[in-house]
This record gives sequence, structure tokens and C-alpha cells, in this order.
Amino acid sequence: MQVDDIIEALKLQANPAYLAGMSRFGIDTTHALGVKIPEMRKIGRMIKKDHQLAQQLWDTGIHEARILASIVDVAAMVTEQQIDSWTSNFYSWDLCDQVCGNLFDRTPFAISKALEFSARSEEFVKRTGFVLMAEYAIHNKKANDQIFIQLLPIIEREAWDNRNFVKKAVNWALRQIGKRNPVLKQEAISCAKNIILQEHRAAKWIAVNALKELDI
Repeated sequence: MQVDDIIEALKLQANPAYLAGMSRFGIDTTHALGVKIPEMRKIGRMIKKDHQLAQQLWDTGIHEARILASIVDVAAMVTEQQIDSWTSNFYSWDLCDQVCGNLFDRTPFAISKALEFSARSEEFVKRTGFVLMAEYAIHNKKANDQIFIQLLPIIEREAWDNRNFVKKAVNWALRQIGKRNPVLKQEAISCAKNIILQEHRAAKWIAVNALKELDI
């Protein structure tokens, strides 16, 4: 399938009611068609993995085409420069999360970029850092515990950030690390108990929410 064919297939699945619903969930629909994720994945299964096609889809600027780009891209061919470029164009939480979970967390740069982006000031770049932590914890079943233990001080350090899309990602990363195994669960609980002592509203929310799930 060529780019034009894919865009036409996306347009055929566009749903005005779903588009309106996206807005209610805090998704920026400025460049969106209103296509559900399962429909995008169906289209993605019809397309052979293709790094060049992924870039062409991304370059359309269409919200769903960019998500689809992350589905059809080849993780082994993704460079640090591509990660930086795509991340700089994130404007909505769902685009950030889909690209991280479909593609970025499968690259060799996932952890180094998580560490780098976690210290950035831009809301969606910073969110990307913590979403990468969460998605890596979910998908990389054989990863060593030490990889995640080194992330917990970063989570603790950035728990002050009250911006909605950042604090939710910080919380997600903490919970997913803690859910990997009993050792990391105890490490994550200790981290949450340190965070709750911070004099920040975001920190208290992050910690209390995580402990509800982990400290049982």
C-alpha cells in the first residue's frame, strides 16, 4: 500500500462521533480524522513493516497516520535522531503513548532516552521519558531488575511536576515497575513512600495512587 491508499483507508474509517469523544478525553484533534485504535491496527496488519513508509506517513501530519507510522516502522532501523525528531512533534498524550508503546520502547535507545527526556522541561517530551519507562517495564519481560532500580530515583526526583500529562506518566512508570516482580514491588513501594513525604500536591497524588495498587 502507498501512502495515499493508506490515508484513504483511514478516512473510510473516520467517525465524527469518535472524533468528538477524543476531545472529551483530552486528545488534541486538530489534525485528527477520528479513527479508533483497533481500526488503525487492522490497517497496520495489512501493511508490511516498512521504515521508509513509516516516515512518509509521519510526514503527512495526520494524527492517525502518525500513530500508524509507529505501528509499521522497523524498530531496528530507528535512530536516536528519529526519536528526537518525532518526540519534538508530540502534542497529544495518545500520540506520545502509542509511539512509545508501539516503537520507541523496542529500540536500543529506550532507556537512555527515558533518562534524557525525564529531565526536559517540555510537557510532552518529559511525558515521553516516563511513558518509555512504563512501556519498557510492560514489554521487556527479560530486562534485568537493575535497569528499573536505576529509574526509581528519577521518578522520585520528578514527582513534583504538577502538569497533568507529566504526573500521570510518572505515576504510570512507578506502578508498572512495581508490578514486574516482588523485588521491584518492594523497591517501588519504598520509592512511593519517599515521594509522599515531598511537599508537592503532584507527589502526594502520585504516591498515594501507586500505593493503592502496589501496597496490598
